[in-house]
Amino acid sequence: MHQLDQILSEVASYFPSADLPLVRKAYQFAAQAHDGQTRKSGDPYVSHPLAVAQIIAELKLDVASVCAGLLHDCVEDTSATIEQLSELFGKEVAFLVEGVTKLGKLPYSTREEQQAENFRKMLLAMARDIRVILVKLCDRLDNMRSLITSRPRSRSGSRPRRCRSTRRSRTGSGSSGQGRARGSRLQVHAPG
Repeated sequence: MHQLDQILSEVASYFPSADLPLVRKAYQFAAQAHDGQTRKSGDPYVSHPLAVAQIIAELKLDVASVCAGLLHDCVEDTSATIEQLSELFGKEVAFLVEGVTKLGKLPYSTREEQQAENFRKMLLAMARDIRVILVKLCDRLDNMRSLITSRPRSRSGSRPRRCRSTRRSRTGSGSSGQGRARGSRLQVHAPG
């Protein structure tokens, strides 16, 4: 509950008239929907939507985005439906959750095909509402942070080796023969 209070405080600091009861309601819905689910770390699953909503609040996004961060996995991982979210939280929140859910659904035969389709879906989502992409990026950021903190260190104390695709993107070499800029990284910064 402490993390929810931090999120509510953060939102209130940049949006004094924010519908904070709606954010609290979204948390309660997510906590109930994910009740009994755990992450690989053993933490309650709701810790992930809370972390995503925290990142969204730090970026100073609107209440609908914060609610979407809390609810983003409910449709995919629980029995909740978009219609149910629309009734309880409004069409705007339901639209954002549906957009985030649709960004990662189709099966692909090759990694290149997957990357091209993901890029296409991101462009379409951005054309409709940039917040869909921002919520999805916050989701990915928390997932990456979880991977980094949960990776065991080897006996020598060093980090395990990076996967091949990560090494390729950082070193500028790849199977396609097309180099990438060295040291390029995705960084999300909160406004000033």
